[in-house]
Amino acid sequence: MPATMTSNPLTVTSRLPQVGTTIFSVMSALAVQHKAINLGQGFPDFDCDSALVEAVHAAMQAGHNQYPPMPGVAVLREAIATKIEALYTHRYDPATEITVTAGATQAILTTLLALVHPGDEVIVLEPCYDSYIPSITLAGGIAVRVPLTPGTFRPDFDRIRSALSPRTRAIFVNTPHNPSATVWSAQDMDTLAQLLRDTTAWVISDEVYEHMVFDGHQHASVARHPELALRAVLISSFGKTYHVTGWKVGYVAAPAALMAEFRKVHQFNVFTVNTPMQYGLASYMTATDHHLHLPSFYQRKRDHFRLGLARTGMRLLPCEGTYFQCVDVSTVTHLSEAAFCEWLVREVGVAAIPVSAFYGNGFDQKIVRFCFAKQDATLDAALERLQQLV
Repeated sequence: MPATMTSNPLTVTSRLPQVGTTIFSVMSALAVQHKAINLGQGFPDFDCDSALVEAVHAAMQAGHNQYPPMPGVAVLREAIATKIEALYTHRYDPATEITVTAGATQAILTTLLALVHPGDEVIVLEPCYDSYIPSITLAGGIAVRVPLTPGTFRPDFDRIRSALSPRTRAIFVNTPHNPSATVWSAQDMDTLAQLLRDTTAWVISDEVYEHMVFDGHQHASVARHPELALRAVLISSFGKTYHVTGWKVGYVAAPAALMAEFRKVHQFNVFTVNTPMQYGLASYMTATDHHLHLPSFYQRKRDHFRLGLARTGMRLLPCEGTYFQCVDVSTVTHLSEAAFCEWLVREVGVAAIPVSAFYGNGFDQKIVRFCFAKQDATLDAALERLQQLV
């Protein structure tokens, strides 16, 4: 008879010992518990265009239900290449330079696993999206944190220059920026290109909010910059663009040599992305108004939300892009950002996200982030509650 095991000698050593439950999950759970209006997590509470659902259904009915090609269906990669060229002038080869991914977060991790070797450094501009640092760690890299300028969240190129070293493998750029809602300019991209010119560093450009740039400004994509396009990985998201965050479909565009390495990893950590949604998205993209109207669509929501927030005691920060609005709460509370957000859920019934959660050291500036990708009725109900903060 086998010996009875009295204790389990196996242990698990965490690859991510500093990582716990994300702030988004924590605040969303609190919102449910206290029946609060959730303006914390960044997803719409309205439906996508029914025509997009119909296009996916048609693809299913047409039999597109088996594995697609590993890089993505050809018709969707061609549609992506056509869109990027029309908007930013750079032509990516859909056969060798574009891959469809299971959302932008997978694209980020796969990029790092393809690029970064143990001991390589990756510059991250804080505050930043919460997957960047863990993904660098999983790839064996070293995150080099460089803060954006406090108060304005503009890039501090002197500090970026100081952070560059012979070990720098890549730098993350995120524009329009989550969480601050700031937008890089063409001049910022020029400066970045000058800084990197004599280095071997790649640019990982997170552009998931590319179609949410307001007040008539252009999105400064790396694809629009001829020099940066040759050393950049462009990452975007259909979930953000077409209001289908739960579908988890995104894409990567990059020079062919890097894309070949990207696909080596992609084929083993995802292999491919669901087939009918790829065909449905390709069909839907033939009408460019679906993404070209987004700036005006979200600008109207931004202006409506800002008008209501102006009647509170909170100070509005600029919102140049994304569907987020940051506010300075120092005039209405002495609590920390995190404590204020918990209080806001319990006592006011509105969920927000503390910007300190986007910093590795929890840097607290008394700034919180709201999401306005919501129905007008949702925003109005939230504003009615928030206007007691005077």
